[in-house]
Amino acid sequence: MDWAAIAAELDAAGCALTGPVLTAAQCRELADLYGDDGRFRSTVDLARHRFGSGEYRYFDHPLPPPVQALRAVFYPFLLPVARQWAARLGRPAPWPDTLDAWLADCHRAGQHLPTPLLLRYRAGDWNALHRDLYGELVFPLQVVIGLDTPGTDYTGGEFLLVEQRMRAQSRGTARTLLRGHALIFTTRDRPVPSARGWSASPVRHGVSTVRSGQRHTLGLIFHDAA
Repeated sequence: MDWAAIAAELDAAGCALTGPVLTAAQCRELADLYGDDGRFRSTVDLARHRFGSGEYRYFDHPLPPPVQALRAVFYPFLLPVARQWAARLGRPAPWPDTLDAWLADCHRAGQHLPTPLLLRYRAGDWNALHRDLYGELVFPLQVVIGLDTPGTDYTGGEFLLVEQRMRAQSRGTARTLLRGHALIFTTRDRPVPSARGWSASPVRHGVSTVRSGQRHTLGLIFHDAA
């Protein structure tokens, strides 16, 4: 992957597509895990919590090997962006060189629960704008991977990113997730140029209404939950 171009797009828009990271067969295998109750530690009904409509499930330990591998492979490539953003905002950059060391820090802080998840949306489902924050320790970037084919398996269901710009109207970005392709996006906020140098621009993400079919995605979050 062209990580310099990905970093530039993250700087410009707060999100960046990577191209394919999973085969169609791997996508199908991951989506099929959704019905295996023994794989998950919890299930969230979006409508019940007034988060939208649809459902997602957090994996339990041990994570499926592809999920564990993807999380470990992405982390070192996202780490330079995370550190650069922290430097621009004058914030500490507490993230060590490896994912294992970072997760150990999370666990010492009381954040023990795994956060990778599978999401399932059917016709009429959607996800309200939100942030995936589960404790004091936060990694500033995360990844979502499409497991179904837009236009064939489902319609609608675009990934949404809304940035609250200082002294200006919010900016929205919509991305269609191709099957097996990943989208990297900011977890909480990102640095943007300002009169004072750099300012933190708050960001939330969600999913537009699925018009037909069924949409599965894999979410990779790089901090564990309390």
